[in-house]
Formats: sequence, structure tokens, C-alpha cells
Amino acid sequence: MVREQWAETGVGAVVLVAAASFLIYSLGVGGPSNHHGYAVKAKFGQVGALAPGATISVAGVKVGAVSSISLDPKSFLAVVNMDLDPKIALPSDSTAKITSDSLLGGVHIAIEPGGATDNLKAGGEIQNTQGAVDLFSLVGQMLRPQSQTPAAASPPAPTTPGA
Repeated sequence: MVREQWAETGVGAVVLVAAASFLIYSLGVGGPSNHHGYAVKAKFGQVGALAPGATISVAGVKVGAVSSISLDPKSFLAVVNMDLDPKIALPSDSTAKITSDSLLGGVHIAIEPGGATDNLKAGGEIQNTQGAVDLFSLVGQMLRPQSQTPAAASPPAPTTPGA
């Protein structure tokens, strides 16, 4: 009986050590980053399902993450604050596009570098942006094309002479 209790205690200790090691590994790989890059922002007319923590990529390579999203009360545009890798110097005329990862969802920002000789500075803004495209409304427009207005679609009423 005492031997069974020690065996159960040993198995429990092994499980706890394994759980702690998985926790340490997951925090090291996916947890908060120790180094922060430089902050830039961009304004979009539509952000779709973009959320803080979304990936920012250049040529498919992750170069940063979305830090926050807010609404500009004057222009009613979505202001996306981004944290970019300090080793990546992007030209000031780069374009930021919100793109879908797949048809099932998930969005990220893809940056296409421009050709300017000066680079984006910390606190700068990406001027060229393209917002998210609502795929469901595009499909809906294809399935239900807008018809003509009834007045334009109907032929003119016949006139009777002498009336």
C-alpha cells in the first residue's frame, strides 16, 4: 500500500514537471516579445476582422504585429498601430493592404515596399493603404446583380393623338 502511494506521487510529479516544461516552452515561443520594434500607423476605410496581434508581413515573411486598432473620430477611418521589426527598414512610400489568409477567415496586413529612398521612421504613417474586401458582399453582388430602376426599365407610355 505504501509502495502504491509512492508510485502515484512519482507519476504526479512527472506530470507536473511535464506540464511546467510545456508552459515554459509555450511562453518562450508564443509569448510576449522581449524586444519591441518601431511603431508606425496606417489608416484604413475597412479593417474587416483584423485584430490586435495579427501578423504583418513583407513578401510572406513576418515583420511585425498589429498592436492596436482604434477609430479616428474626425475622419471615421480605422487607425491601425503596428509594431515592426527594427531590423526591417521599409521605404516611406510602402503600401499596406489588409488581406485574407483563406476563405474561412483570418486576416493579416501585407506590406509592399515602395521605391522611395527615405524610410519610415518610428511614429510615422503609411499613407498608401487598401482596406479589407468583404467577400460575402462581392459574392452577393454576383448572385444578385443590381437591376435597373423601374422607371428606366419600362417602355414609355403610349400617347394618343388629340388627347
